[in-house]
Amino acid sequence: MGNMDIWEKVARPPKEALKTIKGGRLKGMTDISPQWRMQVLTEVFGPCSIGWNYEIEKLWIEQCGEEVLAFASITLTVAHHEGISGIGGSKMVVKESERLYNNDEAYKMAVTDALSVAAKALGIGADIYMGRWDGSKYNDDDDGQSASAKYLNEAELKKIDDLIKSLKVDEKKFIKFMKAESTGNILKRDFGKALAALEAKRNRSEGEKKK
Repeated sequence: MGNMDIWEKVARPPKEALKTIKGGRLKGMTDISPQWRMQVLTEVFGPCSIGWNYEIEKLWIEQCGEEVLAFASITLTVAHHEGISGIGGSKMVVKESERLYNNDEAYKMAVTDALSVAAKALGIGADIYMGRWDGSKYNDDDDGQSASAKYLNEAELKKIDDLIKSLKVDEKKFIKFMKAESTGNILKRDFGKALAALEAKRNRSEGEKKK
């Protein structure tokens, strides 16, 4: 199995699993249905408690002014993977219009949030979090292909990583030059650009050695 196989399967949620956040600090951003995440985990790994499961490690609250915040720490376990940690939160007591309101589902919401955080490590919903898809339009191009499928394949990524190591290239500067978050996020269409930059580095290094 390639490093990106699972990621590419689960990166783009369908439109029906998305909704636009209409209030608060995240107004206008896209939210993903928690049930869709569970559906994806089941599709990829098998039924809950057989192919995947999660354990609540800790629940706690913290005071923040007049409001009370609820937090949850969970461990998500999926087939062939060790536990993936996730921490989430919600408001148990929230101040609205100068009044305090109690939320009796705060812990449940915190656990759901923690599960979504752990699921991100597998790439679930990645195209949303990376700003490449909002349920109605693609931010790379409009060919309908998953943005994740446009990343370098395993062989291309290995070639880039090997060149970075052999040429002792500053990886952080190279990633910034490629306008990516990591070498694994370099798009296929930029493979030639990445190779050209590294080959230029090799030529400069060989030229300096001959002097």
